[in-house]
Order: sequence, then structure tokens, then C-alpha cells
Amino acid sequence: MLYTMKQACDETGLTYDTLKFYCNEGLIPNVKRDKNNYRVFNDKDIAWIKSLSCLKSCDMSIVEMKEYLALCLKGESTIPERKEILNNKLKELEHKINKIQDSINYIHWKQNFYNDVLSGKTKYYSNLTPIESDD
Repeated sequence: MLYTMKQACDETGLTYDTLKFYCNEGLIPNVKRDKNNYRVFNDKDIAWIKSLSCLKSCDMSIVEMKEYLALCLKGESTIPERKEILNNKLKELEHKINKIQDSINYIHWKQNFYNDVLSGKTKYYSNLTPIESDD
């Protein structure tokens, strides 16, 4: 099956402008054209475009995506290099997850502290204001 640009956008969740940009940047190899010279995509193209979306979500830059694509096009012999690229991205994402989890934990702690203050269970204190004495 061949997909028009609009259909490809619907299938992949990309905007028209993003898909066109990816095509113009050479991120979708061997783009085919119909009799009216409009871009058309097959199922393999759609699968690759979905992969590009994932790589972008992994914070891969356009330059990095191009490097990854070039390795993919060279075939099986480049799998170790591709694995290394993906492993580096994985480490970056895991680090971001840990930072986000730390932030979530802080918010939970702070919300519980506020709940305890509002319920009278805990006396309010702040690192931003002087400690009041009970004199």
C-alpha cells in the first residue's frame, strides 16, 4: 500500500511540516513520487518514520539521526555502532528519569508536609524565614 503525505502523517502522528522536513533533510531514504510528483510512502517507510519519531523522543538531534540512518543503510556490519549510540541515549534517558523521580519525590514530600501543617500534625517551618522562638 502507498500512503500520501497526509495519510503518512495520520499513520505516524507527525505533522505535515515535520514529515516534509524529514524528507527534505534526507532522513527518509528513497522517497518515492507518484505520477503527479507527490511524495508517497510504503509500509517500510511508515515503519522507519515511526522509528524516527522514537529517536526524536529519545532527544536525538537531526545530525545524530542522520548518522544513525547512515549506519543503518550500511547494513548489518554497523549493528555494534548503532547499539552503542542507542545505549548512550538509554543512559541519558535513565538519568533524566532519575532526576524526574527525585522531583516527584520532593513534591510528594512537600505536599505531605503541607497536609500535616494544615491538619495541625506538624508545626510549620521554612528554610526561607527566620525561626520564631517560643519565648
